[in-house]
Amino acid sequence: MMHIRNVRKEDLEQLIALENTGFTPEEAATKQAFINRIATISDTFLIAEEKNQMIGYVNGPVLSVPFITDDLFDQTIPNPKSGGYQSILGIVVAPDYQGKGVAGNLLHAFEDQAREKYRLTVTLTCRQSLIAFYEKKGYTNRGIAASQHGGIQWFNMDKKLS
Repeated sequence: MMHIRNVRKEDLEQLIALENTGFTPEEAATKQAFINRIATISDTFLIAEEKNQMIGYVNGPVLSVPFITDDLFDQTIPNPKSGGYQSILGIVVAPDYQGKGVAGNLLHAFEDQAREKYRLTVTLTCRQSLIAFYEKKGYTNRGIAASQHGGIQWFNMDKKLS
């Protein structure tokens, strides 16, 4: 049975391994980025586990602007107590667990947490191939993002929280 919890320092090595299954080396978060996120935004960093094994995660800081900017991938500041725009910098599901609802459950838990803190939206950037997945989850495609992260084309998506 899947369990969702907040990140802990001891998750670091599993996070790095999982990150590298979901992103290219150019896109993947660095070890230092994860250390910073764990220390700074553990309140918006969720881990999915099954049988004490990490099977997925979602994380991102709360922003004062509606869309992600590239500097967020390297620099993390503490989240405000309430308000703002909840971003998703990364969501990854272990290959053996893809297609089994893990990402949907992580998104739902992340959105619930954001609603409790009166966030305005959940915002993310994704590859074109994932637009349909997020649209099924209630997200709206806002067009091509300014992001140049990893040297690929990203699309801004968001979901209003109410």
